[in-house]
Amino acid sequence: MKVTFVLPPPNLSGGIRVVAVHAARLAKRGHKVTVVYPRPEAPGLREVFRALVRGKGFPARPRVDATFFQGSDVRLIERDKAAMENPDSYPEADVIIATWWETAEWVIALPPSKGAKVYFLQGYEAFEYMPVERVERTWTFPMRKIVVSRWLADLARERFGDNDVVIVPNSVDTSQFFATPRDKQEILTVGVVYSDMPVKGVDIALQAFEIVKKHVPEVCLVSFGNTPPSEHLPLPSYVRFECKPAQERLREIYSRCDAWLFPSRQEGFGLPILESMACRTPVIATPAGAAPELLAKGGGLLVKHEDPNEMAQAILKIHAMSNQEWQELSNQAYDIAHSYTWGDASALFEAALVSIVRQSPR
Repeated sequence: MKVTFVLPPPNLSGGIRVVAVHAARLAKRGHKVTVVYPRPEAPGLREVFRALVRGKGFPARPRVDATFFQGSDVRLIERDKAAMENPDSYPEADVIIATWWETAEWVIALPPSKGAKVYFLQGYEAFEYMPVERVERTWTFPMRKIVVSRWLADLARERFGDNDVVIVPNSVDTSQFFATPRDKQEILTVGVVYSDMPVKGVDIALQAFEIVKKHVPEVCLVSFGNTPPSEHLPLPSYVRFECKPAQERLREIYSRCDAWLFPSRQEGFGLPILESMACRTPVIATPAGAAPELLAKGGGLLVKHEDPNEMAQAILKIHAMSNQEWQELSNQAYDIAHSYTWGDASALFEAALVSIVRQSPR
């Protein structure tokens, strides 16, 4: 097959990583895979004004980071954003895959020669800072949907009346994320991925940790993120934070923790759950994204949304575990994570595309 993925400007987010994995594995299976994306736009006047008022200087044009595609046989095509609405920007293909609400608007307008139209959904992007009506409209487009979790499939069915949705769960690269058996540490260390986006719930995790420190002052919190902590969601001085750590460094961060927090208010899947579990780190998660499915057989604890007290109690529960109890939980996490393979996921993804192409009226 000739397969085209349409992306927003690539970066180091989990969503781009997932697309890159599927694209690379499809290419290895003999398919001709192309990724088309727009180059980032220059900062607007409002963004420039805000930066200058805050004394940050003239903001630079955002950079594309295509790290996840390096070393693969995937062809990358960069266009001006205005050109993304031009059919000539895309090669002819058997299937073309939108990966973000704005890319869905571009794809739906393309002629049939660009491929059968698919919408690969890794989240529900109708956040308050997004054009919600436009985002939701893309869910009604006549495009076959592939989603990464049961929650997204239920959303498509219950809210948008789409019963013909394929679920392809995300996985984890166990050659990158792994760990040997270890003991629970004398000083409990907890981790969380930092983001100042409210939907990620880091504020809840920080509140929970403050509660825990009142009972166990020596407990440690580590974190990493793609951006430095922001003014409206600063990290306490005691947090050990790393900005944009190298990909090979992530395993070390996960593996030095006794528990990993996943406090999201809403999530499409939740890759840090699998990544930390693959590193034998139990997870404390809200029931967002795939967390209910991933933790159904153990490997961590589910807590309520918007409840820092319950998250704090879960941290204290892990703190109170004996070494043997913790090791059992750690081993559960490892076994569950390693039951998800990218080989299985990419085979499901490929099968879905083949079926869609065969059913296409082209």
